[in-house]
Amino acid sequence: MKVLFAASEAVPFCKTGGLADVAGSLPQALVQAGNEVAVILPLYQKVAEGWKDQMSFVCNIEVPLGWRRVYCGLFRLDKDGVIWYFVDNEYYFKREALYGHYDDGERFGFFSRAVISLLPALAFMPEIIHCNDWQTALVPIYLKDECVRWPEVRGIKTVFTVHNIEYQGRYGKETLEDLFGLAPGWFADGTIAMDGDVNLLKGALMTCDAITAVSPTYAQELRYAFFAHGMESVMQRNAAKLHGVLNGIDMVRYDPAADPALEDHYSVSRMAGKAKCKAKLQRQLHLNEDPNVPIIAIISRLVSHKGLDLVCRVFDQIMDLNCQFVVLGSGDWNYEQFFEEKLGHYPGRMALYRGYNEKLAMQIYGGADLLLMPSKSEPCGLAQMIAMRYGTVPIVRETGGLKDTVHPYEAWCGAGNGFTFADYNSGDMLYVIRQAVDLYYNNPSAFKGLRKTGMTEDFSWSRSAQSYNEIYQSIRS
Repeated sequence: MKVLFAASEAVPFCKTGGLADVAGSLPQALVQAGNEVAVILPLYQKVAEGWKDQMSFVCNIEVPLGWRRVYCGLFRLDKDGVIWYFVDNEYYFKREALYGHYDDGERFGFFSRAVISLLPALAFMPEIIHCNDWQTALVPIYLKDECVRWPEVRGIKTVFTVHNIEYQGRYGKETLEDLFGLAPGWFADGTIAMDGDVNLLKGALMTCDAITAVSPTYAQELRYAFFAHGMESVMQRNAAKLHGVLNGIDMVRYDPAADPALEDHYSVSRMAGKAKCKAKLQRQLHLNEDPNVPIIAIISRLVSHKGLDLVCRVFDQIMDLNCQFVVLGSGDWNYEQFFEEKLGHYPGRMALYRGYNEKLAMQIYGGADLLLMPSKSEPCGLAQMIAMRYGTVPIVRETGGLKDTVHPYEAWCGAGNGFTFADYNSGDMLYVIRQAVDLYYNNPSAFKGLRKTGMTEDFSWSRSAQSYNEIYQSIRS
């Protein structure tokens, strides 16, 4: 199968969130599963600075965008069996940040139009174009628009993956023709219209051949108002083409037996190194160096849907459990300020790093005993899978991919790989944290068993690639 993967970010080139991990790893797994795969990305400033000297120039064209015709260059880089294409336009992409600009709609409208316009210049004409989130939502729409006058693309099928439905690409009705270059009929028939606005995400969901969500549970949740951010009726209408495919992680990149960020390496058969990682983490973060006290960690954006209000409500009760607490992340001021204030209450027992530091994050995964993820919603989540890979036991709320990957510990038989709670309730969360800490102190052999179960889970991308292959085949047949 010939697959073109369209995304707005991908590791190792650029990253702001989990989409980049997916776009960086899934294409390689698809190649290993026997597909020809190319990925197309914007040529952002930071990508050009780090990688342009390894790229080759392919061509330049003019891309129609509304009433304008805009310069578009194409560069190519071959890496890990995948062809990587980069769309060049310095006006749109030579900026410090990937997102958050006043003209993001125009920028990604241009990118989506470029994906279609550049098809003749690629190494192959794809059978599948796999799009991701609202930044590429116009690709299925533009493809349908071109099909009526471009016979060569009529057989291309599209898959659209929802990584986070909260972000939809909503713009005023007046942008339809002037900005995106679409005929009024796309709005009049409701394809791209939502609550009086242009909604790019809705347009993609209505026009693509298959919809995927990043976990089976999230696919089910998207049919309900609590999770769908106003899109529940659209998801219900398109339920027949909705699939849940669990994301994976890069099992080579995330490997405690080889991770250069760690103080010492360890594996299921040789766990001594984890104790050294814990001691190093305690020294580095100015925590009391005590191998017998459990470290609970949060590695997260500090925003409300991550469940931090639950943590704030019972934080003092958590600290009463004789544990240490580490927070890495940034986000809403109120959460940052809460944890900042608590630092003074628990000297030697609490640490806070405001922002994100990849090396420190890996050191926390390696040195912590428990990872707390009490999310209100979590489409898939990677942190819980990375934590288990590093022998850090997750405590999660049963939502989205957290429910699909973390299975509750059952004391009577030793089953499970973590601790879970169902209701969005601080009391329930505190109850399972107490269970976890109690197991750590009073049944260390069972706790070690939980560690090892998590470390041997298969979270590789090969599983996901097989599921996507089946979806691709189903829409091509």
